[in-house]
Amino acid sequence: QVQLVESGGGLVQDGASLRLSCAASGPTFSSRPMGWFRRAPGKEREFVARISGSGDSIGYAEFVKGRFTISRDNAKKVVFLQMSSLKPEDTAVYYCAAARPGWSAFVIDFWGQGTQVTVSS
Repeated sequence: QVQLVESGGGLVQDGASLRLSCAASGPTFSSRPMGWFRRAPGKEREFVARISGSGDSIGYAEFVKGRFTISRDNAKKVVFLQMSSLKPEDTAVYYCAAARPGWSAFVIDFWGQGTQVTVSS
């Protein structure tokens, strides 16, 4: 079992930066790819970024490339999402996710509760 707790969300202005954190529990953290997803009001949840267990492989959705950076600290069991140049359309609840070990399939086993990010214009 893996429990995930997100933090770092908030209300910021257009162009600002935020760093989200996801604290994980459980013995399998370092073997699991981790990801960030988001759900904007009235929309489906969508993929934002993912990182392999070792941190060597990373992937991003097109709409965040160059603005968001995912990273992880396996010793502390934390995953980060550094967000810069935020736009009002980035407003959403951001979810941390733990995937099944392995990179290609990226099947999510566990979800966090989410943290709200609101970007005002």
